[in-house]
Amino acid sequence: MLKNIKAPSLSTALKASTVAGLAAAVLATGIPLQITPSHAEAVKVQAPSVPSFANVVDAVSPAVVSVRVESRVNPVADDEGNGFSFDFNGRGFDDLPDALKPFFRQFGEQGPQGHRGGPPGKHFGQPDSKGRLRPVAQGSGFFISEDGYIVTNNHVVSDGSAFVAVMNDGTELDAKLIGKDPRTDLAVLKVDAKGRKFTYVNWADDHNVRVGDWVVAVGNPFGLGGTVTAGIVSARGRDIGSGPYDDYLQVDAAVNRGNSGGPTFNLNGEVVGINTAIFSPSGGSVGIAFAIPASTAKDVVADLMKDGTVSRGWLGVQIQPVTKDIADSLGLSEANGALVVAPQDGSPGQKAGMKAGDVVTALNGEPVKDARDLSRRIGAMQPGKKVELSIWRAGKAQSLQVELGTLPADQKDASNDTGDQAPETQAPASEKALADLGLTVGPSDDGKGLQITGIDPNSDAADKGIKEGEKITSVNNQEVSTADDVVKLLNQAKKDGRTRALFQILSKDGSRFVALPLDGQG
Repeated sequence: MLKNIKAPSLSTALKASTVAGLAAAVLATGIPLQITPSHAEAVKVQAPSVPSFANVVDAVSPAVVSVRVESRVNPVADDEGNGFSFDFNGRGFDDLPDALKPFFRQFGEQGPQGHRGGPPGKHFGQPDSKGRLRPVAQGSGFFISEDGYIVTNNHVVSDGSAFVAVMNDGTELDAKLIGKDPRTDLAVLKVDAKGRKFTYVNWADDHNVRVGDWVVAVGNPFGLGGTVTAGIVSARGRDIGSGPYDDYLQVDAAVNRGNSGGPTFNLNGEVVGINTAIFSPSGGSVGIAFAIPASTAKDVVADLMKDGTVSRGWLGVQIQPVTKDIADSLGLSEANGALVVAPQDGSPGQKAGMKAGDVVTALNGEPVKDARDLSRRIGAMQPGKKVELSIWRAGKAQSLQVELGTLPADQKDASNDTGDQAPETQAPASEKALADLGLTVGPSDDGKGLQITGIDPNSDAADKGIKEGEKITSVNNQEVSTADDVVKLLNQAKKDGRTRALFQILSKDGSRFVALPLDGQG
């Protein structure tokens, strides 16, 4: 034991190393002792290797510009209520889906920027008494060619009379508007190259973009100039209710007012998307931003650079998604495709024989996922192109050949005309059958369809949003004008083994289809 060890003399101990003495004691006794250095070393951790965005930023920054918009038009003042200065692809705040309004409502408190991309939309100038151009908005953009073509958002430039592109080195260049496309919120500007070749970027193949991939956003938030943020792709194919071509990439890189029109890059320095909208209860970034995917932007920008406008194919039918209930009512095995609510008079679809209640299941042999999928694919085609539509009608698959028209600049709503049958006396048994569905009906004033005069608030019909005052114009794609008509069609559906019936409902907002369970069983 340690107490049996003969201690060295004091003089010897002083001469010997403390560490050596302790080591000797440990060797003699076998008892380990902890040795504490008299001087601590600086902490140094060998961290795992992580990607740096510096090389990407160095390469792409010269291609990204700030876009300053000037106008002689008196802009909306900052203190005018919500003051939404940019529309939602032609619609206002009140036209947004109710679920989205809370996210966008407080944008007005931050200034009139609307809902787009942390849109610049900050109106910071007023025209003076001489009517000179004054700054009214600011955003971001990027060179897509060496001769000076710049891509940005339509909502950045839509109210402008003059435009200035500010490069990352501070150089200011006058730009002119080449073309804009409100439906996809894209616009193209052009600066005079004057023999100069600009650094530009290319489009990525965003079909290869995966959720979880790193992305880098470069833009002009709050007018600060070139600012870089990074994050990942959070989701694909987002529909935010801004229009028929919604197919956004969702990213969590910080995007704020002024980032609109700016690019989001992959780690190869290719543009995977164009920042255009954010969700935010406060007006600032909360990590949910939306970018127009490169696959959409590439074709639109090419058309704008060539012609200044975008020509889109047009089918001319009002469509809605196929829900599981609707699929069951029509005898479809899967809830895929686009349900035709009504073809417009004189439209290519009507000329080809499309009817209300048809389900478009494939386009040129490729399955149609849903109504948005059909809209995007038809819109991406050139007018005059002949296409083959696979449709489901009356329990059978059919094929139609359609020559696409040109999408009108101001597309009108579909016709809701359903025939001229006169109303007949309602049979009590029929009324009871409809009451089982939660519906009370009566003859319509114009003799077309059945007026809904009452709704059981506990019924499936009420749950599906059917309201008093609306009309039933058809059941299972057959026009109805009496309760007897409805009951006959319901009975036939039961004989065919259907569990649901498809009601076409007409309201002041248009026509839609709703699938209701037979015998009131949900």
